[in-house]
Amino acid sequence: MNPVIGWGLAALALAVGYASYGWRGVVLGVSAIVFWLLLQFSRSLRVMRNAAGRPVGSIDNAVMLHAKLRTGMRLLEILPLTHSLGQRVADDPETFVWTDGGGDRVRVELRNGRCTAFALERADAAADGGAAAAAP
Repeated sequence: MNPVIGWGLAALALAVGYASYGWRGVVLGVSAIVFWLLLQFSRSLRVMRNAAGRPVGSIDNAVMLHAKLRTGMRLLEILPLTHSLGQRVADDPETFVWTDGGGDRVRVELRNGRCTAFALERADAAADGGAAAAAP
């Protein structure tokens, strides 16, 4: 969800609560906001816990991951696809790599927490001296 929309809805809940029920409505609005934030935090922790259970940078199938990736995805949307934390290879832009058992790799570049570019690097193409398959 867009943060502007989320915080706008939170302010609207507070305003409607105050207009309808006074300070009790504000307390109800604050309770709803805290509950929503706890749900988001719980989701983040669940994704990280599941990803931490596997070796860093390992995935089952690099081609399938590459097919599911889109530009604009957040890291918390990518981690459930990979089921592991990526191996960080660069800092600017943040670049992570996941490798499957056959040696194929998926390289994902993130700027401001969102995927800006991704590429599939085939093991057989690297052995032949070829280039990687670029992302759309």
